[in-house]
Amino acid sequence: MRILLVEDDPCLAEALGEALSDQRYVVDQARDGEAAWEQIRSFEYDLILLDVMLPKLDGITLCKRLRSYGYVVPILMVTALDMSTDKVIGLDAGADDYMVKPLDLPELLARIRSLLRRNSSSSSPILEWGQLQLDPATYEVSYNNELLRLTPKEYSILELLLRNGRRILSRSTIIEHIWSLENPPEEDTVKAHIKSLRQKLRAAKAPDDLLETVHSVGYRLKSLN
Repeated sequence: MRILLVEDDPCLAEALGEALSDQRYVVDQARDGEAAWEQIRSFEYDLILLDVMLPKLDGITLCKRLRSYGYVVPILMVTALDMSTDKVIGLDAGADDYMVKPLDLPELLARIRSLLRRNSSSSSPILEWGQLQLDPATYEVSYNNELLRLTPKEYSILELLLRNGRRILSRSTIIEHIWSLENPPEEDTVKAHIKSLRQKLRAAKAPDDLLETVHSVGYRLKSLN
């Protein structure tokens, strides 16, 4: 899941970015409303965490612009203004939820999970490919009922492959979806994570080629047929 954090306070942005990354979200950041608008036009996000008081373009105006252009991405608005009228203005602008600073982190994470569940188009939370199962609600991965211990990046790559099935994903595509814009790795990093994933799947008695390499193109899951 990819989140855009729009916050002009660098200390708060850093703290929130780390907290969200710890929850296995990919986090991009913008420090003003216009920069956020440009990023939203260029990339797909699963949720926007949006401050109200921003330079160049405030959060209320940005929210209204997004809705007027047909963007349906969930927006969780945050502000230091603790007035019921301000909350009404934010919700009327198109925000899906509204929190007041200082933020309670467990509550913030719970609200984010709630908005992402509400926006999910999947009828079942469990992602399956033969004997391979991944539960996004618990971050548990198993093969033939044997739990696999994956690193956050291994988990995210496997989830991305499961959500795309037989579609081939290049290394650059995987990087775009799994790493933040501020700190993308070299493509060889993806190769190393895929190698580690294969070793862990093999240890659970999965086929050696469950994660297929399409030469000079990318990776995909092996056909179930």
